[in-house]
Amino acid sequence: MKKGLVIIDVQNDYFKGGNMELAGMENSSENCRFLLNSFREKKAPIFHIQHIAIGEGSNFFLPNTKGSEIHESVKPKEKEAVVVKHFPSAFRDTELNDLLQRSEVKELIVCGAMTHMCIDTTIRAAFDLGYTCTVIYDACAARDLEFEGRIVKASEVQTAFMASLKAVFAKVLTAKEFFKIE
Repeated sequence: MKKGLVIIDVQNDYFKGGNMELAGMENSSENCRFLLNSFREKKAPIFHIQHIAIGEGSNFFLPNTKGSEIHESVKPKEKEAVVVKHFPSAFRDTELNDLLQRSEVKELIVCGAMTHMCIDTTIRAAFDLGYTCTVIYDACAARDLEFEGRIVKASEVQTAFMASLKAVFAKVLTAKEFFKIE
């Protein structure tokens, strides 16, 4: 089964000083970079996903800002696909599914951010479209959330979402585990 790497929203606003800083984004982006370099060496398909916010009230990933740019750690090369999205799912109103089909990719290796939004939504959509998915746990990042007056730490958000995805929708591996089976 042909594999493709999908790097979701590794953009400047998620890093320190950005408008939506995530916990552990530096470490997760390093693992994204390792995956990217591995796929480049194998000349395997790579798909960069870039979120550009167009919704009213958006405060990060705003069009034509430094924050919306793909982070230097995973900067696309000239021939690598960049899919721009405006919703959490990388499939909604984008050409991603067509690009994957043209590349004959059936298995997605997914990394990036935010775990509890764009990673989760994209994996579930991919599953519904018939793709086999693997999420690289330590190449994803989340942030603290609030629910009913309680703060849910980013590490707990990450764990809960990965447990949910692993139940039905995807394999969930660390980068080290992924490279062992590659």
